[in-house]
Amino acid sequence: MNQIPSSELIINSDGSVFHLHIRPEELADTVILVGDPGRVELVASYFESREFSRASREFVTVTGRYNGKRITVLSTGIGTDNIDIVVNELDALANIDFETRTPKKEHKRLRILRIGTSGAIQPDIPLGSFVLSHISVGCDGLLNWYQSRDSISDLDMERAFMEHTSWPDNLPHPYFANASDSIISLLEDVTIKGVTISASGFYGPQGRVLRLPLAMPDMVHKFETFNYKGNKITNFEMEGSAIAGLSGLLGHDAATVCCIIANRHLHESQPDYKPYVKRLIETALERLAK
Repeated sequence: MNQIPSSELIINSDGSVFHLHIRPEELADTVILVGDPGRVELVASYFESREFSRASREFVTVTGRYNGKRITVLSTGIGTDNIDIVVNELDALANIDFETRTPKKEHKRLRILRIGTSGAIQPDIPLGSFVLSHISVGCDGLLNWYQSRDSISDLDMERAFMEHTSWPDNLPHPYFANASDSIISLLEDVTIKGVTISASGFYGPQGRVLRLPLAMPDMVHKFETFNYKGNKITNFEMEGSAIAGLSGLLGHDAATVCCIIANRHLHESQPDYKPYVKRLIETALERLAK
């Protein structure tokens, strides 16, 4: 088996992977991803013990135990470009031998759950509720750089979405990535089923207008009125499609669950959302530790 060149997989002098700065033995099989580096400490505050803590740029990591279950919590920052780094490096830690620079013979399947915040599109999704992204719609274009992107996308739903929205040719081709059934089964009784747009930005890509007009002025309305076999677009966020898509290609179980802190249809927001996020974290930890 060919070695992976050092230019492709950069390993730091301490044996850690380039961006995350963690070593293979420091990674748990269950990983919680959060965007905000400050939220890592909130999640880790529930651990009864900690093995280590590390910070490198926006990537803050703690591995510890919750109810005896070994869990890694890691911040990603904002955007699917960061997720490309995080998921590929998590997979490298799990499935590449850093000594030989070759893939391991036995594949390790990670369980990855992103806990985040989100804005709802449909009027019947209340503030403070939890949306579990059964399907993540990648409007970011990231997965199109990978050869087998069609294998993880619902191509019929993809075509229907592009037709319904009159998708412009100059925007990245969208993809529809499914969450892991095993993670869905853990949380589906306490969440709303989501079909979630992963946008490549917070303002224009999510239909917000400040001083710049939009290329798709009616984008939010088109998203809100899309219906494919009973599946409607539920909410916006910025990372889930890459997590679901890359994890699917790499053979890991992954999903995104978000606390709804705004409703775009009703023009409402909940600035004091931290108690809801805390409850979501507590629920996720309890379910992951079972």
